[in-house]
Amino acid sequence: MAIKTLLIANRGEIAVRVIRAAKSLGIKTVQVYSEADEDMLAVKLADEAICIGPASAAQSYLNHDAIISAAKETGADAIHPGYGFLSENADFVRAVSNAGLIFVGPDADLIEKMGNKIAARQTAMKAGVAVVPGSDGAISDLDEAVRVANKIGYPVMIKAAAGGGGRGIRIADDEASLRRLAPQAQAEAAAAFGDGSYYLEYVVVNARHIEVQVMGDGKSAVHFFERECSLQRRRQKIWEEAPSATLDEATRQELCQSAVKLTQDIGYVGAGTVEYLYEESTRRFFFIEMNTRIQVEHPVTEAITGFDLVAEMIRIAGGAALSMSQDDIKINGHSIEVRINAENPMMQFLPSPGVITSLACTHAPEVRFDHFLYEGYAIPPFYDSLLGKLIVHGKNRGEAIAALHEALENTMISGIETTIPLLIALAKDDEVKAGQVHTSWLEHWLEHNIENIKP
Repeated sequence: MAIKTLLIANRGEIAVRVIRAAKSLGIKTVQVYSEADEDMLAVKLADEAICIGPASAAQSYLNHDAIISAAKETGADAIHPGYGFLSENADFVRAVSNAGLIFVGPDADLIEKMGNKIAARQTAMKAGVAVVPGSDGAISDLDEAVRVANKIGYPVMIKAAAGGGGRGIRIADDEASLRRLAPQAQAEAAAAFGDGSYYLEYVVVNARHIEVQVMGDGKSAVHFFERECSLQRRRQKIWEEAPSATLDEATRQELCQSAVKLTQDIGYVGAGTVEYLYEESTRRFFFIEMNTRIQVEHPVTEAITGFDLVAEMIRIAGGAALSMSQDDIKINGHSIEVRINAENPMMQFLPSPGVITSLACTHAPEVRFDHFLYEGYAIPPFYDSLLGKLIVHGKNRGEAIAALHEALENTMISGIETTIPLLIALAKDDEVKAGQVHTSWLEHWLEHNIENIKP
């Protein structure tokens, strides 16, 4: 059935994004909020808003019962989880379904299957998708971890089977560090995700992080080409672009087709992202995981293809088939997104909550700023530091970088510290301009170029 009223079970810029997509479809919106988010922009934009608990995310945005009760109280027939929080929580999806509501995303069993990295790895292998050499399943003890590492070779990555965001991950260069770091990763994963199981993967040195945006309706699937997300700090993405500047056309087609095959094989419904490590020297790519939700960086894909991915996933959740075929999806130019966080890069990225005293940004056809800010708004200290995403589009990568630099110079967020100075420095860096980056590049750059970041 078509969705009539959509409850947004998230906050910040993604809540604003979902509200705008829903309104474009003529769907009524309900925004949930914590006591700390009463003045949030999404609350002001939604048709209706309802408080679901105190500032603590555990008592509000992670509270299954409170969110489902809010949906029933407001007459919502569907829930969009955004990203983070409950977006990949199978138990929540089951609770939504049991309450007779629509979850905008895949079903609980599929989230469970692809959310566990070990199960996802095994599923990818069955679909014929290349994976990074590693253990066949979860590691039972340290002695097994050592045997596997000796077989695949060092360095190895110790990876939590559940969760994400860089938690429960360590890199071991030898047996001694493996024996020391594996228990740390296991304990961190158990505390963060309630699941301490882990597996090992060979570390692809100087890898590039490339992911493919997919969409499925349970019967068929399409891809919207790839994004590159190699500029990362502590495995947190900072700069994303589409398409990747490093892929030749043959590799691009092979990569995207492998993602579609995996998506179709599992009968996927909704928006998803299939993530890979790419070894530039050999032009080989390796599956690492699938994210069963919309991603933070989806706007760059929208910019080069012209499709509204959030609106499409809402339509599909309401029972519609894919509105496009693969032949309809083309690459137009180049797009870059940077994440603007309330952090001070000169102070080891110390969070900087506070009141927005002034706000200004570029209003140009090639610039998009997804955010939830307004002058006088107080950034609460309880949640993720992401303020917004600045997205630019150009005819080619060089034009996009130039547009990004200009847009950043003209984006002013006063009252708090932000990562804009870092992003300006990156936009001016010669290696970034040449596309000579990999997943470890930014951390090395920060060690030697902190003086290039001008407040």
